[in-house]
Amino acid sequence: MTKHVTHWIGGKPFDGRSARRGDIYEPASGRVAGTVDFAGRDEVGAAVAAAKAAFPAWRDASLSQRTKVLFRFRELVSAHRDEIARLISAEHGKVVSDAAGEVARGLEVVEFACGIPHLLKGGFSENVSTRVDAYSILQPLGVTAGITPFNFPAMVPMWMFPVAIACGNTFVLKPSEKDPSASVRLAELWAEAGLPDGVFNVVQGDKAAVDGLLHHPDVKAVSFVGSTPIARYIYATAAANGKRVQALGGAKNHMLVLPDADLDAAADAAVSAGFGSAGERCMAISVVVAVDPVGDELMAKIRERVAGLQVGPGDHPESEMGPLVTREHRDKVASYLDSGVAQGATLAIDGRDPDVLGGAGDGFWLGPSVLDHVTPEMDAYKDEIFGPVLSVVRSASFDAAMELIAANPYGNGTAIFTGDGGAARRFQNEVEVGMVGVNVPIPVPMAYYSFGGWKDSLFGDSHAHGMEGVHFYTRTKAVTARWPTASRPRGHTPRPAGGGGVNLGFPNGG
Repeated sequence: MTKHVTHWIGGKPFDGRSARRGDIYEPASGRVAGTVDFAGRDEVGAAVAAAKAAFPAWRDASLSQRTKVLFRFRELVSAHRDEIARLISAEHGKVVSDAAGEVARGLEVVEFACGIPHLLKGGFSENVSTRVDAYSILQPLGVTAGITPFNFPAMVPMWMFPVAIACGNTFVLKPSEKDPSASVRLAELWAEAGLPDGVFNVVQGDKAAVDGLLHHPDVKAVSFVGSTPIARYIYATAAANGKRVQALGGAKNHMLVLPDADLDAAADAAVSAGFGSAGERCMAISVVVAVDPVGDELMAKIRERVAGLQVGPGDHPESEMGPLVTREHRDKVASYLDSGVAQGATLAIDGRDPDVLGGAGDGFWLGPSVLDHVTPEMDAYKDEIFGPVLSVVRSASFDAAMELIAANPYGNGTAIFTGDGGAARRFQNEVEVGMVGVNVPIPVPMAYYSFGGWKDSLFGDSHAHGMEGVHFYTRTKAVTARWPTASRPRGHTPRPAGGGGVNLGFPNGG
């Protein structure tokens, strides 16, 4: 073990000693590659205190100053993209090219945040009453926090902190303890970009660190991405402590394939969206709904494509899919193949003994797997598996497929594959899901739109990044102003420009 990852507090690595630590694994080999400190109450308190102390000066920094730092950070992250991708791949397991794509998507939000002078423009109305002007301004909240998952250790944090910091807030990030190195590297790049000490902080750890942030009175807002049970807990706990909350939960994303669809394109999309990043994506396609009579033909095309996939270590140049993040998670995902068969599904593709480039060793491997003839009563359908298991459901009609999707408690992402514009328009209009793709399997919005689902995939009223992110990290102040029309001699008390006298009536726009 050579790696040791700690917190980043007040512009530098934590120089104390944490009472607890956890192991960092290398998923491709199964070995322990290092350790990470776990924050307790003291470390969380120190990070929040640093953020609170840095807030007044950063709040008052000009938009020009903030933007210069953001542009420098953007250039530094871009220059170190490959390095960050390798850190992610080593600790998460995803292939390096996928990790580099993650960093690129995170950079899109940084680029969006670089436009903060425009995004923070308020409104102005002249002469709303006699010689009275009214205007609104957007102001930062103070100390904000982000709690992020293991599957995107760079991108998901970058959905949050660039917008929060651009708006004038300070930020405390609690990344996943499973792949913590990217968070500290981003903190180092913030410092190199000229961000003042304390504006961006990182506390590593587990539930103790999370609860420390949720209960801390100086944390004004909490952003979260993760599973639905934890999102529900984050929302309830943070809200009970008077905080603003956006908590993005889990998913069961359906891809509806109509009989008129290009089945080759649909099969390509199902395999790409189902098995990319080993299925460890909240936007992964986990259910393909094939409308009769295309199920058998589509299934045959999926089988052909899966047979050609290369499974291997993330740094192997030929790898297309890496291992899962932990041994426990691999075993849990694999268990759905047994339960699926026991509950009546057909195991069309069994990935439990994959051919791994360079040999499997003790890595956390599970190859692409497909359960066919899945029904809504099965655990493989009901649960968010979060791994390379694709369920294929057969549907008798478009209407029956729409009812199936509507009945699902999740509402994160969905897609339809069809050449029928009318069917696609009806689908996007009626489906109760927050992000919709039309012949696009992973409809992740661009940074200037907002990311988030409906139903049990979102707790709170705000989605991530885009203008919803700007509004989440700011609060509106309305100002009504009247000024005297002429100067008065020194010592003379001016009377209101609209006329003097006491008036106990309710003010109006006269």
